[in-house]
Amino acid sequence: MNILMIGGGGREHALIKCLNKSNRAQKIFCAPGNGGISRDAECFSIDVKNCDEVVALAKKVNADLVFVAPDDPLAAGVVDALNAKSIRAFGPTAMAARIEASKVFSKNLMKKYGIPTAGYEVFNNANDALEFIKDNNEYPTVVKADGLALGKGVIICANFDEAKSAVESIMLDKVFGESGNQIVVEQFITGPEVSVLSFCDGKCIKPMVSSMDHKRIFDGNKGPNTGGMGTISPNPYYTDEIAERCMSEIFLPTVKAMQAEGCPFKGCLYFGLMLTKDGPKVIEYNARFGDPETQVVLPRLQTDLCDIIDAVIDGTLDKLKIEWDNGAAACVVMASDGYPGKYKKGVEIKGIDENGNVDGAVVYHAGTSFDGTFKTAGGRVLGVTAVGNDLNEALRKAYVAVEKISFEGAQYRKDIGTTQWNGEV
Repeated sequence: MNILMIGGGGREHALIKCLNKSNRAQKIFCAPGNGGISRDAECFSIDVKNCDEVVALAKKVNADLVFVAPDDPLAAGVVDALNAKSIRAFGPTAMAARIEASKVFSKNLMKKYGIPTAGYEVFNNANDALEFIKDNNEYPTVVKADGLALGKGVIICANFDEAKSAVESIMLDKVFGESGNQIVVEQFITGPEVSVLSFCDGKCIKPMVSSMDHKRIFDGNKGPNTGGMGTISPNPYYTDEIAERCMSEIFLPTVKAMQAEGCPFKGCLYFGLMLTKDGPKVIEYNARFGDPETQVVLPRLQTDLCDIIDAVIDGTLDKLKIEWDNGAAACVVMASDGYPGKYKKGVEIKGIDENGNVDGAVVYHAGTSFDGTFKTAGGRVLGVTAVGNDLNEALRKAYVAVEKISFEGAQYRKDIGTTQWNGEV
């Protein structure tokens, strides 16, 4: 197969490396890609949210499959446009992608079909939202922009002043544009977080191995939220018993709910869960592979990813046995100085070879460029990933590899996989 990957981050690099293991993958292309991806696929610079440009590129490279990985192109209907031209595509339609693209849609879906989640109210008027928050008088409280906001549209507010600032910045100042036309004001819940990615063909769902992200920038889960500073798999809190509860109370009901709403989900459905004292609850859905969860989940996959993609598209997932290794994986993200705020680009990266790799680990490139040497081109720069027989071995190997790589101002957490949830907000 000729495969066109849409996207240009660490997640897409992990997907491309996994696809490259398949003897069915003849040639892999990527748009827009990045410096590291350019060593594993031929890259093209296009507007990936423009359906016509994606379709044109798919035809140009004779793509047998287009894998649409990021949220924005999915919400923009790129899969629909490809399907309309009879080009095989992996990913949900725009209607199904609303499960991520609209917090209002997903929360109302969970309420309607009895899927456990935090209590909430929806508002399209800032004054009404503030009146509700003031009357409710419960803190922390969570304010969410309805639409996509680069992962920054969720604000945890410790008091009314912070809530007022959040509501006004989203709804009045439009810091997230049209995504802030509606907001969700949500009950704050606590517990260990779990990420479960799953393959779904519209009827059948097959969860992947669990993972745990580390969102805060500094050790000890301190500092502002990021896109993710590292991941481990499996998640130590996700027991077999909890997995069974999630399947019966959350995973299957979600698939059936999407069917009932006339927008069956086909692709990768991501469940962001919180294990509360009242049981597992959904914090969020994503309509695609997570980043950096993908970087620790896919290295443990033993079944050919091309076979899984075909089963998802063709609706035959129930006939395919998907196998995983019994070990563990760990990913440590190396980020630019200043991230998640302002940061410098174009800083030379040392310690990786001409293909962007390092001995003892796999290096997934998230924000790099390549002009003969690799340079930084984003906030999150590299995801250094290792596998092992257990989590300790995977972490040791990942950190040994991290120590071999350097660039000016590089920052990374030293406690990935060792910080336990302690009940702190």
